[in-house]
Amino acid sequence: MASWTAFAESYFVLQSGISRIQLGVGVPVCDKLRRMKLRELARLTGAAFDEKYGDMEIEGAAGLDDASEGHVTFLSNPRYTTRVQTTRASAIYVGEAIEVERDIALLRARDPYLAYTRALRLFHPEPGIAPSIHETAIIDPSTKVADDAFIGAHVVIGRNVVIESGVRIFPNVTIYDGVSIGARSTIHAGVSLREGTVIGERVIIYNNAVIGSDGFGYAKDEEGRWLKIPQAGRVRIEDDVEIGACTTIDKASVGETRIGRGTKIDNLVQIGHSCTVDDDALICAQVGLAGSSHIGRRVVLTGQVGVGGHLTIGDDAMLYPQSGVHNDIPAGKLACGSPAIDNREFARSAAVFRRLGDVPRAIRALEKRVAELEKESGA
Repeated sequence: MASWTAFAESYFVLQSGISRIQLGVGVPVCDKLRRMKLRELARLTGAAFDEKYGDMEIEGAAGLDDASEGHVTFLSNPRYTTRVQTTRASAIYVGEAIEVERDIALLRARDPYLAYTRALRLFHPEPGIAPSIHETAIIDPSTKVADDAFIGAHVVIGRNVVIESGVRIFPNVTIYDGVSIGARSTIHAGVSLREGTVIGERVIIYNNAVIGSDGFGYAKDEEGRWLKIPQAGRVRIEDDVEIGACTTIDKASVGETRIGRGTKIDNLVQIGHSCTVDDDALICAQVGLAGSSHIGRRVVLTGQVGVGGHLTIGDDAMLYPQSGVHNDIPAGKLACGSPAIDNREFARSAAVFRRLGDVPRAIRALEKRVAELEKESGA
């Protein structure tokens, strides 16, 4: 990453009249990049190329079927190799050992999809926004707002909030007392950040997410009625986290709910109180984590996975869609089903499930045959 960043910086510093915004961690780019030579694109995306194509102008990136002249595309799945013959793209990212029987500019990369993603980010940088505070925003005098922050219309910010450099807060965001938001983070419209929430740097929170609401904690009294347990903790979101639209992350009853560095959370996810999600986890839509569950590093929870309370999912584990987790999952395990079991065991079980409908007929046939044999034996 360091070398790629250096290439990016050296390229854009040499361009005249280019304003700079943040493409990724430490990578400045222009507000609108119209085109670049293929050799520069290769350097910025970590790909090798044939020098005879070095002066080719590239002005965008698109998929194999959608690309046109001047675009770069990619091939990462061998199933789509035949489409290379029909794509109208001028250049294509391919694997280091892929053979292409066509005269087209090849950009060879260890991971073509990653290189293509970097190209997309170059040609489609996030638009810059001029620092300002909208006249309708309501900000408590005790709050500290960096001079280069952007605060949109009808934002409400409580007491003793800290908003650091380059933060962007879009309209109708509500920020309770004691919140801190790290540098270059983006809070989209409609988000609510409850009291004491700590947001790291370069965090993106999408529309209508609620961070730091009370955890779902109750105790039953002598008469069988629910007594609310005070939720005195907070939520901590570490650097480079993304949180999808309408996701909710509850604060802890004591201590904190923590989302580790680099974790990506989809839309409509519920994370209960006192949960810990370690670095670089990927949590897909409609996942639900009950209170005090622990998700390890680089864990992938696909759609609609449900995790019971006080359970641990080990580093690098992956759960298939709609899996129900009732017990701890070891590190590196690929599991699915409800209750979630080893993926290979589930595949064998599924093969049996498909034949269950035939079992009653087989049993009836066996019963009939046994009855016939008993009748013959008795005779």
